[in-house]
Amino acid sequence: MSANALVQVSVFLVLLAAAAVPLGAYMARVFGGQLRWLERVEHSFYRMAGISPAEDMGWAVYARAVLLFNLLGVLSVYALQRLQALLPLNPAGLSNVGPEVAWNTAVSFVSNTNWQAYSGETTMSHLTQMLGLSVQNFVSAATGMAVLVALIRGFSRYGATGVGNFWVDLTRSTLYVLLPLSCLLALALVSQGVVQTFASSVRARGLAAEQVIALGPVATQVAIKQLGTNGGGFFNANSAHPFENPNALSNLLELLAIVLIPAALCLTLGAMVKDKRQGWALLAAMLVLFVPAALGVIAFEQAGNPLLTHFGVDLAAGNMEGKETRFGIVQSGLWAAATTAASNGSVNAMHDSFTPLGGLIPMWLMQLGEVVFGGVGSGLYGLLIYALIAVFIAGLMVGRTPEYLGKKIEAFETKMASLVILLPTAAVLIGTAVACVVPAGTATLGNPGPHGFSEVLYAFSSGANNNGSAFAGITVSGTFYTLAIGLCMLVGRFGVIVPVLAIAGSLAKKRRVAHSAGTLPTHTPLFVGMLVGTILLVAALSFIPALALGPIVEQLQLE
Repeated sequence: MSANALVQVSVFLVLLAAAAVPLGAYMARVFGGQLRWLERVEHSFYRMAGISPAEDMGWAVYARAVLLFNLLGVLSVYALQRLQALLPLNPAGLSNVGPEVAWNTAVSFVSNTNWQAYSGETTMSHLTQMLGLSVQNFVSAATGMAVLVALIRGFSRYGATGVGNFWVDLTRSTLYVLLPLSCLLALALVSQGVVQTFASSVRARGLAAEQVIALGPVATQVAIKQLGTNGGGFFNANSAHPFENPNALSNLLELLAIVLIPAALCLTLGAMVKDKRQGWALLAAMLVLFVPAALGVIAFEQAGNPLLTHFGVDLAAGNMEGKETRFGIVQSGLWAAATTAASNGSVNAMHDSFTPLGGLIPMWLMQLGEVVFGGVGSGLYGLLIYALIAVFIAGLMVGRTPEYLGKKIEAFETKMASLVILLPTAAVLIGTAVACVVPAGTATLGNPGPHGFSEVLYAFSSGANNNGSAFAGITVSGTFYTLAIGLCMLVGRFGVIVPVLAIAGSLAKKRRVAHSAGTLPTHTPLFVGMLVGTILLVAALSFIPALALGPIVEQLQLE
């Protein structure tokens, strides 16, 4: 590990902390109803939609609102793709998207996954990109934040029947947080050369031929794809494309944007439950997992491929295959760790070209459940589920009823928490197993053997954990993968949201448990260690056998 790598990672963490602290306090005031500088605009939306912002929804009503809203999102995005040839803002004259890819893309963007079974610049019109995909980038992220806030209210309320109003939480997340931050980031990216235009393309004449270079409203989509942990690129090359990510400064801004809101939400939780130490403990758990993972990816990539020494290749530069020279190994490795720790999925290097262990770590971060930062909102409510499991285990060890943030954790919460963990895990393993035994699953692999297995495992890990990045080397636009990964994305998103809201409703009804000498403190380094250990143990038991068939075997073949 070079000293330069340690310096770059340290600077990134310092900048993240400097931005997350004020943002976390700001979001606590937004969701607490204390900050209303856009109150007139906010209430105009409620009037137009016929919504009563004063309604306090029970968890079941809240869940129905979430599911109905997202169902309408799937239908609208699907319709835009299927009709785009007839609609305006299609300067390239692109045809309608096929039904299978349209279904997969609609589910992908509504579920905050942004898995792309298509090449953006040659498939989607400007209208589809803006009205369909970019809008879902906002509201899918806002949905995750709304569900998190409902869960936080479950901890902070006592003897209550409601967990808040989904429509209010959705509106405030978008209006007060995502939209202002996206406008600022988009302006900053445009200043660095990220494209923002309604033109379809430009032509550039080279030495041998003329090249058509696609253009479009890129900066606005890039801003929200990073801030909302969406990740879907306007261009097929995603954030490796110079029109999406032209230089080192744009790379830093986009990298910070990926993890900024998930990190700040930890501090928002601390403020809303009136114990800031709890938020810092959860953020510490995230960093304990993230920092070694990021340094590990960088170290493995800097070590290079030992097989190349037999051909007289100097490994001093490390493994630069699939990486942009304007970013290098450190920024490529840091991005790979951040985008898979958060359920973002954008890439500035091709993970398929990483060394076996360098590629294992991003895959492993997704398989942890996207709780190391994780998605906007979804990462923290996933981490809180693991916190409930950790205190449950601790309660069994000392013979006391588990407690967390002043609430008893009983059989119902433990069952729901188990569903949250098991459903995405089952989707990954079952999907991978089926893909490996049916001809439609193996016919499109770009590589045989362990690496081909890694491609399949990575694809289903990405889909079921709402990440959206791809290992590449595998064609996923056919019927099997569009349908199978689409189903995994639905399970990984809404199969988790419903149990989380059920937990929120159950907790909100409970009375506060008085703190006693036997209460486990959940803000100490001991609890952080227990939480991290629980996450690692569950992931190891679930995925080590599968990883042993892919990247681990590949690494052994290099020895």
